[in-house]
Amino acid sequence: MTDISHVAGHTPAEEIKKIQDERLREVSFITKVMRRPELGALAGLILVTIFFIATADPSMFTLAGMMNILSPASQLGILAIAAALLMIGGEFDLSIGSMVAFSGLIFGSFLVMTGWPLLLAIAATFVVAALLGGLNGQIVIRTRLPSFIVTLAFLFILRGLSLVGLKWATGGSTQMRGIGDAAGEGIVREIFSGNALEGLFSWLAAHDYIAKFANGVPTVTGIPVSIVWFVLFALVATWLLLRTRLGNWIFAVGGDANAARNSGVPVDRVKTGLFMLTACAATLVAILTVLDAGSTDSRRGFQKEFEAIIAAVIGGCLLTGGYGSAIGAFFGAIIFGMVSIGLTYTRFDSDWFQVFLGAMLLLAVLFNNFIRKKVTGER
Repeated sequence: MTDISHVAGHTPAEEIKKIQDERLREVSFITKVMRRPELGALAGLILVTIFFIATADPSMFTLAGMMNILSPASQLGILAIAAALLMIGGEFDLSIGSMVAFSGLIFGSFLVMTGWPLLLAIAATFVVAALLGGLNGQIVIRTRLPSFIVTLAFLFILRGLSLVGLKWATGGSTQMRGIGDAAGEGIVREIFSGNALEGLFSWLAAHDYIAKFANGVPTVTGIPVSIVWFVLFALVATWLLLRTRLGNWIFAVGGDANAARNSGVPVDRVKTGLFMLTACAATLVAILTVLDAGSTDSRRGFQKEFEAIIAAVIGGCLLTGGYGSAIGAFFGAIIFGMVSIGLTYTRFDSDWFQVFLGAMLLLAVLFNNFIRKKVTGER
């Protein structure tokens, strides 16, 4: 057999050294930046910000205006980050929006109908959600049906159970009231509702660092708790993906499940855990919104599954799995919040938001594919 390395004029040792040199070759800063999945979302956020600076009322960029934007963005963002992790793992969860409504029903029932303490009701609701998420994952794994189909079925199942369950629990209404009163007060309630850092904001207003009303009360009394959860979740998810073995497993499972399994990665456990995570993220959003509103209804979380997936795609996630970013989904959710609320600060019809969703999804996919091909050399 002919030794190809000698024909090419290189010894095997020289060939090995050449490969090692290529692996150790310094990558330029621009290439490193282009390889980041969140590049498109960050660029989109900058462009959207410039657009609203030029067209919106200046009050949009006051502290109060930014809180109005970040509050709904944070709720969507929690869903989007969980959806991004699942998409990186190669799967979808279309039931995440319906899970918000169903978890609201379960949480409200534990508080109002059984009289459980708030902490116990929260823990029990997360357990129910985790079991349902695990069921989703097991059905996908054992039947080998596409997760798109399985979770689409659960989208309708959970939405229907929410509607029927609320009517049964309330005697015919699709809304359950009295949850706020049943939850009571205390540190647990403060962790999941209201505003954080109220003392700091009062001090800032007293020293004229932030705007305040004539009576001295700050126009913004604190940071909504949902924003705090949103930021913490984004930080933890980013650390998980980039700094832990589990993060490597998630990328491996989404990239090539068979190769990952042959390498010793517990593929089934990783996927099941990711489905449980999306269900628990939906439950967190349900608890945050239900405690703030003091009630729940069957329409809660309606179509949030599609918005969460769009935010994840804008954030750099590929529909084929194995590529994406939690921080990208973070930026994608902020873009959503900025546009949906920001349009009310302009003279544009707010119905243009729907056009924006479709355009941003298409542009994000095209941009992400373009960047990936440039970096990897694909054609």
